[in-house]
Amino acid sequence: MFRALEYLGPVGLGATSPQLFRAETAGGERKVCVVKLSANRLGYKVLVNELLAARFGQWLTLCFPAGGIIEIPAEVMKKSRRLTAAGVKPGLHFGCEYLSRAGYVNKYNLHRATNKEQMAGVMLFDHLFHNPDRTINRKNLLIRRERDGYKLYAIDNSHLFRRGKWTIGMLRELTDTITINHRRSYGVLLKYYLHSAQFLQYAKKVTEIPRELFSQFVQDIPREWLPEQEERQALLEYITARSDKAYWVAEKLSELIPDINRRSNIH
Repeated sequence: MFRALEYLGPVGLGATSPQLFRAETAGGERKVCVVKLSANRLGYKVLVNELLAARFGQWLTLCFPAGGIIEIPAEVMKKSRRLTAAGVKPGLHFGCEYLSRAGYVNKYNLHRATNKEQMAGVMLFDHLFHNPDRTINRKNLLIRRERDGYKLYAIDNSHLFRRGKWTIGMLRELTDTITINHRRSYGVLLKYYLHSAQFLQYAKKVTEIPRELFSQFVQDIPREWLPEQEERQALLEYITARSDKAYWVAEKLSELIPDINRRSNIH
């Protein structure tokens, strides 16, 4: 949970018009956060998607920037003419840590990353929860030089379940399907770097998440973001059913690895 302290301005990119805020964590640490506001043009479900991704990312140790609910107090909102004019209301929004000095991933810098194995988890997550946007939008994979080398980060989970504005019917249609995405960076990772064992390792992590925790994930969604109980129940059923398919998805991804020695762990 973050608490906004100061509005810094627009990020300048993205369909959801993300904004920058200086914020404080529950532990008192100050950070700059990228915030998706409840007033974004895709609606509240974008925030639902982001919050669910943040929860899964924490449990699976994915390379997502730290994120969660951010409270924007009325006194912070009132100081910004831009936000006031846009009709943004104080309350609960979604925020994640801003990654300064990061660049976009491409075929020329991907090899530098020291945490490429984490992308097996990101790819598994994207295929479990139908997020095609990671490679359609080339700006959703970042690389940043840090003390221990270059590190990859996967950002923007607003398009889970194929799009921000999902419905109960869409969730049910997606429960038993898979659409393999091996474009751009994903194709390079499969061709040169990732191993079947890495996909299976993350599949194991998914199956080891206590299933009662999924209920907590859904309960933690602010009521104003998802007021309909029927939608909450459908979402719970969907993430539970999809998580039970983790090994199936891992094997489908592993079959795309051209090097037989790196996909020899398929059962």
